[in-house]
Amino acid sequence: MDEKLSKKLRILADAAKYDASCSSSGAPKRKSDPDGLGSTVGTGICHAYTPDGRCVSLLKILLTNYCLFDCAYCVNRRSSNVKRAKFSVDEVVTLTVEFYKRNYIEGLFLSSGIIRSPDYTMEQMILVAKKLRRDHGFRGYIHLKTIPEASPWLIEEAGLWADRLSINLELPTEKSLEQLAPEKDGASIETAMAQMFERIEEAREERRHFSPAGQTTQMIVGADETTDADVLRKSATLYGHYAMKRVYYSAFSPIPDSSAILPLKSPPLMRENRLYQADWLLRYYGFDVDEIASSSEKGMLDLDIDPKLAWALKNRHRFPVDVNKADREMLLRVPGLGARAVDKIVVARKHTTLRLEDVARLTSGLKRAKPFLITADHNPKTRLDKLDLRERLIEKPEQLSLFV
Repeated sequence: MDEKLSKKLRILADAAKYDASCSSSGAPKRKSDPDGLGSTVGTGICHAYTPDGRCVSLLKILLTNYCLFDCAYCVNRRSSNVKRAKFSVDEVVTLTVEFYKRNYIEGLFLSSGIIRSPDYTMEQMILVAKKLRRDHGFRGYIHLKTIPEASPWLIEEAGLWADRLSINLELPTEKSLEQLAPEKDGASIETAMAQMFERIEEAREERRHFSPAGQTTQMIVGADETTDADVLRKSATLYGHYAMKRVYYSAFSPIPDSSAILPLKSPPLMRENRLYQADWLLRYYGFDVDEIASSSEKGMLDLDIDPKLAWALKNRHRFPVDVNKADREMLLRVPGLGARAVDKIVVARKHTTLRLEDVARLTSGLKRAKPFLITADHNPKTRLDKLDLRERLIEKPEQLSLFV
């Protein structure tokens, strides 16, 4: 790699680090044919996981960090004093192919600042994917960050070449967008999301290729006064209306020469972690936003304990539950029991009466679960009323987990 291209890569890979929505979960498992190049099977530096646990390493870059927009929270905004660079289409194609040949990557995550116009920028990104697929037979994973202001037919074309598409909502409320990103329009962003959802569903029914890994989005946390409850309400809407594969939460990072309307420091990273845990409860544990929000203080999640434990402590009258009799839905609400552990419990109790030691073999979260569970040899009912229960169950940093 020559020095000029290497310099571009350093700048544009660093500029892409702020986008968290680069997971490849949901991508089809694909192998190259004898004349093809690339697959989503192999080894390398892991950047993302597929649903069956395979590691997929991605080249994550911007096509350019020049941008016509001046979003206050963005380091690449028009008025930002940062080093700028722009790849040509062929340079991105060459990097992807050459990195794959050296077993550095198995896929590409491509985003971009907006140059000339949204349509022109989208055309350039599509051309990268086209050349990889058509000219080089590349069958690895491709994720394109689409531009909502681009023409609908361009977004549709992007889905023909990419495994996943995504549009960043950036901020959860129209008020926040007007304040921090006045050139962006929340309604047009959601219109583009709806369009992608319709095309993905149509393609799935007709068994043809169109963004088979679905779509994702990202919201910035801590750049404004939006509460966690409002963030989660927006996420629930996106999951319900557009079948998002994932909403990503990215803690705001102070940027050089930032606007006076931005906070001077980033929010606690624990806030980002708690939002992911709450998001998990929405998608896999049967909770709704109001239940999670009712356990928070002024709409903000408790940073000391996970949101499921916060809910359980606010609803002690519903516990303890009998591990041998309770339905699956209630067991999913027990702190320390993940979905897999609950499924194992439901199967195991068909064959035996479970004791505390049996539950310990099925979950690593027994310490948190123990005060809320009844087993054949354990009934903690009176201990639930102890005032120090919350303090005893506060997690240490090394105990934190997304799986609640």
